[in-house]
Amino acid sequence: MSEMITADLVDLDLSADTKEAAARALAQRMVSLGRVTDLDGFLADVAAREAQMPTGLDGGIGIPHCRSEHVTEPTLAFGRSAAGIDFGAADGPADLIFLIAAPAGADDAHLTILSSLARQLMNAEFTSALRSVDDAAGAAALIRGEKPAAEAEVEAAAAAAEPSAGGSESSAAASGTASADAAADGTAPAPGAVEDDSAPAPGATDDEGAADEGAAAGKGGRPFRIVAVTSCPTGIAHTYMAAESLENAGREAGDVEVVVETQGSAGFTRLDPAVIAAADGVIFAHDVPVREKERFAGKPTVDVGVKAGINKPAELIADVRGRAERGEVTAAARPGGTGGTPVQRAGEPGEGYGTKLRKWLMSGVSYMVPFVAAGGLLIALGFAIGGYQINEAKSVTEHFDWGQVDSWGALLFQIGAAAFGFLVPVLAGYIAYGMADRPGLVPGFVGGAISITIGAGFLGGLVAGLIAGGVVLGIQRVNIPKPLRGIMPVVVIPLISSAVVGFLMFVVIGKPIAEAQEALTDWLNGLTGTNAVLLGVLLGLMMCFDLGGPVNKVAYTFATAGISVAAPSDSAMKIMAAVMAAGMVPPLGMALATTIRKKLFTTAERENGKAAWVLGASFISEGAIPFAAADPLRVIPASMAGGAVTGALTMSFGSTLRAPHGGIWVTFLIGKPFLYLLAIAVGTAVTAGLVIVLKGMRKTTPEGGTDKAPEAPTATQPKEPIAA
Repeated sequence: MSEMITADLVDLDLSADTKEAAARALAQRMVSLGRVTDLDGFLADVAAREAQMPTGLDGGIGIPHCRSEHVTEPTLAFGRSAAGIDFGAADGPADLIFLIAAPAGADDAHLTILSSLARQLMNAEFTSALRSVDDAAGAAALIRGEKPAAEAEVEAAAAAAEPSAGGSESSAAASGTASADAAADGTAPAPGAVEDDSAPAPGATDDEGAADEGAAAGKGGRPFRIVAVTSCPTGIAHTYMAAESLENAGREAGDVEVVVETQGSAGFTRLDPAVIAAADGVIFAHDVPVREKERFAGKPTVDVGVKAGINKPAELIADVRGRAERGEVTAAARPGGTGGTPVQRAGEPGEGYGTKLRKWLMSGVSYMVPFVAAGGLLIALGFAIGGYQINEAKSVTEHFDWGQVDSWGALLFQIGAAAFGFLVPVLAGYIAYGMADRPGLVPGFVGGAISITIGAGFLGGLVAGLIAGGVVLGIQRVNIPKPLRGIMPVVVIPLISSAVVGFLMFVVIGKPIAEAQEALTDWLNGLTGTNAVLLGVLLGLMMCFDLGGPVNKVAYTFATAGISVAAPSDSAMKIMAAVMAAGMVPPLGMALATTIRKKLFTTAERENGKAAWVLGASFISEGAIPFAAADPLRVIPASMAGGAVTGALTMSFGSTLRAPHGGIWVTFLIGKPFLYLLAIAVGTAVTAGLVIVLKGMRKTTPEGGTDKAPEAPTATQPKEPIAA
């Protein structure tokens, strides 16, 4: 690490008071040494990584880091803050800040060195030494793993005075060097392995008494064996810190043996299948999908985010031991299970039911939205081409004329209607999937289809998905003999859960839900005057509150539910118009503000403003996220104010919309299009004006300038091209 950090990259009196300012101060040192070519571009990459997950760790540590094309060579800068800087850690501000910069194509050797730093941060002696060191050169030497010169001289003198002892120490040092070399070559024993020639190989057991040995694991017999996988989005720091934390917790427990597979940026070395086979439990601490997860099937499993692996390893070990004692095998680890991403899991340990419920519902909505966009736009195009009576046309299988415009309109309409027919089953199916993984799909889809049959609509789909997931989770809690586990996800669970969900939807709760759905539709159809305007204000506020988050999705789903029929009511189309108009305002407002008052925004934000014009015009609210992430207290209220004005104006003008997406590109499908565009323009002006006023009110710095807004991540196309 001698080339990664020098005294010039150390600031023992870091005066920054925010994480953005700290990153800028340390990055400027990298720029001065030629390690970073574009300060603003690099800081935008750092901010984008920070937006994925806070980089603060318990123990007063902040590790902002990223891969960036603006980095010429792997570099590490260190800052020490007397006041502390908030990096999002649960226990408070960080006083030790490490800024890690890796080139976009960093080689495995450098990434391995960076991972060694991440492991050192789990060593209390190392962090204590950094807090007490009084010169930059000494701090850089500590981070490089070098001993201070004074300590080295004392050891050399002691070795010269005691030749025999020195010889023993030399041998030990040589042995330690050999072990380090072996570790670098990949030949060192796995963490937690016992270096004893008489010890059996991992996974090896006698033919007789193997079951007894497993039952006695951690209870006076052999150690309780855990295999773990750690990974994070960047794969530089958190991955290896979680591994070190879990291994340390295993050693502290005394009767626990933890072996970790780190799936970092430098690739990963697969655990020996024999080690996995001999394991009594599995811990996944990850924020990206675990690769080859099926290797761990059939084991008691704890599945959490990577920061849980760093901050509470002892709790995770206790959790997996408890699951093993109870004979639990989680859905994600059962044969035939898929594991899923954190969004699709039931939730992390300690999360409340409300948080889990939100994740389940958002899982269903995220899979439903593409059907909404495709089906809605096709239906709208069918109306545009064939007229508003095209919904009464004969099936194109009976009549289709290649040269007739109406036939093409009917074709588009009927394809869109077919896509819309999947909305409720997909919603219900993937809510159940978010709760119970793949076994929840069948009863979820069945419940959603029944909801359409009995007229329960979207409300029925929501309830059916939750019931299906709950039924599957209940079945999975039953302790099934191992020989039958293979057929459970394929035969038994779909059969029983579909029967239960079908019975409940048809006989018990389906009719009351259908009546509630009809009452809601009647209420919407009766909205006029002030009530309609107030609804527009509410929808506008919701669309702009979290810019694609759960609240935004609720408003968007509410609107699309109303037009997901062949002949939507006038009220439903007004609601859809208000939702889309309000969702366009935040990015358009930010784009206008960066054009009018450039000096209030950073270089990266001004570049984001150019992209925000297109994103806003296309009804992609996420175009405002870079601005909100950098300055939420000014950007979000301004966005909500503009969205509320636009929602109210759209409802009062009576504009309608048959398409669930498209922005200004579907203006020809909008009722009263000029008034609709006027409402968007007014809301955009309100947002831009308010954010300019709020940013202009910031206090001046001692140098007489204004506080600069922190750097924002570069705007990119969101994964889901929608406003939700």
